[in-house]
Amino acid sequence: MAPQAISSGGVIPGFDFDPESDLAQSPAWFLDGTHSIPPWTPLFGWFWVNLCRHGMQYGAEKLSLPTVKGWDWRFRNGGGYLTLLLVKSEEERREREQRFRVAIRPFIEDYDALWRGFVEEMLGRYDGLKRLDLEHADQLELLSHFEESIAVCRRMWEIHMYMMYGTFTAYILFENICRELVGIDDTSPAFHSLIAGFDNKVLQVDQRLWDFSRQAQQMGLGAIFVETAPADLARVLEADPRGREFMRAFRAFLEADGWRMQRMAEINVPTWIEDPTPALATVKRFVTSVDFNLESEREKLTRDRLAAEQKTLASIAPEQRGWFTTLLRLAQKSGVFSEEHDYYLDFYAHALIRRACLALGRRFAAAGALEGPEDVFFLIPDEIRRAGISPDQFDLRPIVARRREAWREWSRTPAPPVILKEGFDIDQAMALLVRSNDPIALKVVVGSMPVARPELKADLHGTCGSPGIAEGTARVILSEEHLADVQPGDILVAPTTSPSWTAVFSFIKGVVVDRGASLSHAAIVGREYGIPVLMNVFVGTQKLRSGQRIRVDANMGALYVLDR
Repeated sequence: MAPQAISSGGVIPGFDFDPESDLAQSPAWFLDGTHSIPPWTPLFGWFWVNLCRHGMQYGAEKLSLPTVKGWDWRFRNGGGYLTLLLVKSEEERREREQRFRVAIRPFIEDYDALWRGFVEEMLGRYDGLKRLDLEHADQLELLSHFEESIAVCRRMWEIHMYMMYGTFTAYILFENICRELVGIDDTSPAFHSLIAGFDNKVLQVDQRLWDFSRQAQQMGLGAIFVETAPADLARVLEADPRGREFMRAFRAFLEADGWRMQRMAEINVPTWIEDPTPALATVKRFVTSVDFNLESEREKLTRDRLAAEQKTLASIAPEQRGWFTTLLRLAQKSGVFSEEHDYYLDFYAHALIRRACLALGRRFAAAGALEGPEDVFFLIPDEIRRAGISPDQFDLRPIVARRREAWREWSRTPAPPVILKEGFDIDQAMALLVRSNDPIALKVVVGSMPVARPELKADLHGTCGSPGIAEGTARVILSEEHLADVQPGDILVAPTTSPSWTAVFSFIKGVVVDRGASLSHAAIVGREYGIPVLMNVFVGTQKLRSGQRIRVDANMGALYVLDR
């Protein structure tokens, strides 16, 4: 499949997808639909393709994964396409397996200390970036700050993939032992009960927003939240004496926890610090959600998990319980890590990358090199470097105009889920994926392909991310800015979800996503809230309409349209 449009006006080796050379390297390239739908801007695509690629190969090598050496990445029409770097010989696989047994020990010996140390390291690096006064810095300082931001992002990806490979490899090992000893896997409700019910930083932030909703009501601000559109809330609250007091506390909260955007895998949308509307919209939703209590939900899941652990361990022979319990404890970290790494790594680093790029974008626009600051997102770093010191000497507007038009076209034309070499079919591609035993590909990014079962007479098929059956009104949401349209009792239909979507899980009946796997956000949060999640439907957002009545049977991987 040849690209329909080239991101840069010409193929950049190792960045843009080149059918001739890249299909010679690998016969199958998978779309990362979890992160690159909607299409990435070229600048963010550059960051992801180059730095995520480095992080994945770093993590796989540091752990000496026996079957895979990480991934290679390409950028095609706004999509991130990946292929797996397989260990080719049995001899090398055995050597790497021996090293892996040693490298995984820190995860087993003190997982919490390992993760906490990395969090503290990254928070220190972020604080260093925030020290520069961007408005008064000169061009040399801004360009140096941009380079430092890239270095911090590179380190973020090293930690990200080392921790993710270690944590999710343990998850797969636990799933394997569950199949062997208990006869369940991660599509089973019994399996989900064993790993659900753990607090994490993203849920803590949502709890703070819930607390702010109670505070708003106690301060007599409930009517303002109910009657005011989210985009106007900050202005209306600032005009009220009680509202100003509320906003002082709220902005202090954002200074600590507002380094995030509505979309985790992009930099072209404002952070909560720049625009508090998304965070205030969540408070507004909580103000009107009288039946939901996040703390009581956590307590229930914890009770269910402890009961499931006791029942499962009782069914296992005493001599096998030790290793089973060790893997169980590591697998239970998977959901926590999946959500917390989003907060401390992806969101935070990308927010600071956005901050650095916009600082240069403002200078470029003032010098006439760009029309506006956000045009910088259509450049790539070498172009930013070229004009970074003397932007008045360059006109980057034609590059931006060409790429912006291509980006709009990418948004109108869905990217194929896989690019295959001629003569290589999807079954062979999935076999390649399975042979890699790569936990991130299998459990986060690509996932399992749905199997159509004609006897079910379903309208759409998917895979189970969280078990259960739900019937309700479909609400098709293509991007985060429309989350305010979701109503209590809806079934959310989306391309994918990220932590910024978590709050709506408290009042919906179920979730249908075009792309996802068992350790992707929708699946983890669906299990935490006890609602069904149907994943890898691929065409859910195209085939379903808001307002339709649908029934989701995640247990069977089926979706039914109840009205036409």
